[in-house]
Amino acid sequence: MSFSATIESPRGAKRVLALAALVLALAQPALALETTARAALMVDLGSGTLLFEKNADQEIPPASLSKLMTLAVIFDELRKGSVRLDESFPVSENAWRTGGAASGGSTMFLPLNSQVTLADLIKGIAIQSGNDATIVAAEGIAGSVPAFAEMMNRKARELGLTHSHFVNPHGLPDPQQYVSARDLVTLASYLIREFPEQYPLFSEEEFTFNGITQRSRNPLLPLGADGLKTGHTAEAGYGLVASVKDDTGRRIVFALTGMKSVQERAEQARAMMTAGLRGFESIVVAKAGESLGEVPVRNGAEESVPVRPGGEIRFLQPRGEGGGPVTHEIVPLGIVDAPVPEGRRVAQLRVLQGGKVLREEPLFAARAVEEASLLQRIQNTVLGHFR
Repeated sequence: MSFSATIESPRGAKRVLALAALVLALAQPALALETTARAALMVDLGSGTLLFEKNADQEIPPASLSKLMTLAVIFDELRKGSVRLDESFPVSENAWRTGGAASGGSTMFLPLNSQVTLADLIKGIAIQSGNDATIVAAEGIAGSVPAFAEMMNRKARELGLTHSHFVNPHGLPDPQQYVSARDLVTLASYLIREFPEQYPLFSEEEFTFNGITQRSRNPLLPLGADGLKTGHTAEAGYGLVASVKDDTGRRIVFALTGMKSVQERAEQARAMMTAGLRGFESIVVAKAGESLGEVPVRNGAEESVPVRPGGEIRFLQPRGEGGGPVTHEIVPLGIVDAPVPEGRRVAQLRVLQGGKVLREEPLFAARAVEEASLLQRIQNTVLGHFR
């Protein structure tokens, strides 16, 4: 099968370019799984394939899952150099009363008026889910909880989280604070990709501070998961955002919210993890560096330039299932004028099934094409009149 697109040719005349199309027997991924979670979403991180969703855009109370955004803001400030891991912040009365031992919620048991390093606060948030730790960090970084919440919302807008709004860094109930399963997976994916140095903290199963040892509540850590976070309030129910890799390095990320008990959360999380890892097979659509075709070049020493993807492109299909053909076409990004440096983005690889665009990936010039000499341009103009 082939596709066509009208573009400007290197000689200035419009022509129809036949676009190469690969045909693979891929099915659109569909996971045969039921979950009692109020909302859920699971993706394959490497390919970006959606594996499962249920009420994925429903706005729900985040509980402690909001601490993923708290940590994203903290990690971002560390990367900017605005704060240091060895920097210490004071434990205010607000932090002690709202999130400390007397509050009855998740706490790091920080003593009033003590000084705590940001490194310890991060562990207290990621592993112990300490509400007091989030307030101390928020006040230390932004000056106040409302100011830090605005930083959280700016980051949410930056990440394109369209169904999330934050009022505080700990996730205690507020009618104006909400997230969605889709936004939580997007946020978790951001943490995994952007902060490889900090991400291993989410896999630590316990942390001791001030003589008190507390274990992570993530039920999947003993089963091979390497993150991320649990959450619970009476209003939100029991939730979890998790990530796990298989032996080949394929990573899934998923969010489950609104369950009724710790046991239900653990059971549903195990079922989701098992289905995500074992229920699909990975198919390579394009290898890293592989030439997929050519795109015309105007006024170039060569008439076209080969294009390649930026990396390996993979798709998933349910194990043992076939499906309708998935077609791939190379779509130039308008007229490509010489000179063309190697690595310049010049086209899109568009993937379709049944006329529906499933995915688009950028394609880059596999080699440089210099500008044509004056003599070459004259020859091309003359020859163009006789073609």
